Parts: sequence; structure tokens; C-alpha cells
Amino acid sequence: QVQLVESGGGLVQAGGSLRLSCKSSGYTFSSYVMGWFRQTPGKEREFVAAINWSGSRTNYADSVKGRFTISRDNAQSTMYLQMNSLRPEDTAVYYCAAKTVYYGSSGDSYANSYDYWGQGTQVAVSS
Repeated sequence: QVQLVESGGGLVQAGGSLRLSCKSSGYTFSSYVMGWFRQTPGKEREFVAAINWSGSRTNYADSVKGRFTISRDNAQSTMYLQMNSLRPEDTAVYYCAAKTVYYGSSGDSYANSYDYWGQGTQVAVSS
């Protein structure tokens, strides 16, 4: 069956870095667009970044642009999110997701356009 498993979350001080991973199985990873979302209690899931099938195109939320980098390794069926210069407001549960259509625009930010989801990994940034 389809599985997306996030890892790499944890507690870090403001200004620090973390690297999240999303290992996929049960589907053809290289045929799917991948995305990262995050969510805090009481709020809707928020788009963070997306990457197209080959990794040649990426799309970021303004709040993380210049600090976060999304990448993928199709041979390993794994996607990454390198998070630098972390801020307390980056604290959230981070989810990876997969879909088939890449827009390269705000169209990638709609959570309901994604077909598969992971269970999430907690990121906490202390001030």
C-alpha cells in the first residue's frame, strides 16, 4: 500500500537548521509531484513547498522562501526539506504529500489537490 513516512523533526533553537525526509513506497515516486505542508493546532494546513517530478522546478510559500530548500532523490523515493534560519513561527507538524499535477504557482498550495499524505513529524523552534 501507499506509504509516506516523514522523519527528521525535533527541537531546535531559533536560527538553527533541520532536514526533514519523506520516504515513499507503494507508488511510482518519480511520477508524482511532492509537497510539504505544515499545521499548528487550530489552524488549517499551510503550504510550504512543492517540487515537480524531476526536481527541476520548485515552488515555495513566501514565508519560507530563501530559508527552506525542497529536493528529491527519485532513486531513493525520498523527498527532503532543508530548513535553515528557523524561527519560532516555523513550529508545526510538517507533512509530506504527493499528487500528479504540478502548477508551479498557487495551484500547488491547495491541500485537497494532493492524493497521498504522510503522518507528520513535529518541528519545534525555541526562541
